[in-house]
Amino acid sequence: MASHRRPKQPSRARVSVFTMTAAAAVALTAQAAHADPQTSKKSVKEKVDKLYEDAEAATEKYNGAKEKQAKLSKEVENLQDSVARGQEDLNRMRDELGSVATAQYRNGGIDPSVQLFLSSDPDDYLDKASAMDQLSTKQASALKKIQAKQRLLAQQRKEASGKLKDLSETRTELGRKKKEIQAKLSQAQGLLNSMTAKEKAKLAAQQKKAEHKSSEQAGMSDVKAGSGRAAAALAAAKTKIGSPYVWGATGPSSFDCSGLTSWAYQQAGVSLPRTSQAQANAGTRISSQSQLKPGDLVLFYGDLHHIGLYAGNGQVLHAPKPGANVRFEAMGNMPFQFGVRV
Repeated sequence: MASHRRPKQPSRARVSVFTMTAAAAVALTAQAAHADPQTSKKSVKEKVDKLYEDAEAATEKYNGAKEKQAKLSKEVENLQDSVARGQEDLNRMRDELGSVATAQYRNGGIDPSVQLFLSSDPDDYLDKASAMDQLSTKQASALKKIQAKQRLLAQQRKEASGKLKDLSETRTELGRKKKEIQAKLSQAQGLLNSMTAKEKAKLAAQQKKAEHKSSEQAGMSDVKAGSGRAAAALAAAKTKIGSPYVWGATGPSSFDCSGLTSWAYQQAGVSLPRTSQAQANAGTRISSQSQLKPGDLVLFYGDLHHIGLYAGNGQVLHAPKPGANVRFEAMGNMPFQFGVRV
């Protein structure tokens, strides 16, 4: 006989869970539909700022690799010139000794001491000849000079080969860093393009207002002047306020952060290294912000990828990031590490 049981009804607990889940989904959908535009804009700005910061960190590494490439290129060029000159000297020395062999041949035979040219191993020949006391003082001196020159040339060729390999690797690294920077800048631009014209205008207005306020604050208080060169560097940097940040740029019309500081100090007659990390070792470190003087270098972030010039009144004059111009800014806006008195 067939069973006629009633279908099992869902429990109240299960119904409640279904109801709550559905309600939550509706609420989330409604919340998403009515999201605060201000919150969305803030999120985009934070992401863009982070991408710009990452791009700047990569820029300083790019600058370091570019500086290394220039140094290696010069070293390779000098070594290759030295090898070429050394080879000319060696050829001349062999020619001079060869003329002795020619003269001896014409006079009835070649002295064993000048059979160096017939030997595949000059070092071995020199050792044996010296042991047999077959060399005249003049000939022994000439052979030893040739031997020393051969060793030097072999060493220089080996060194040049190693530096050429380093140069090739550095160029590869440059290309990689360049792609990394361009990718981050492209991402940031894509995010900015997602904003409405009204949102972009409002962000631009806020940035301009902040720059104007910082500029006013920098000139409000009397601060003890720095050294002559530091003061001159700061004065030079002030003439570049409003110049755009461009990665890898060292002036005079655009700059990255370390490009601005190195350019400013160059105007004061001081040569600084290219990167912010290298400039961190260009003088005496100042750990306390209260001891900073105008013109001192100031380093930010744990990896020291950002640098500027102390402008007094708790302000830094710097090339901030892609999309921004050289400006004053409150030092409290970034994680200060230490200052450097050049």
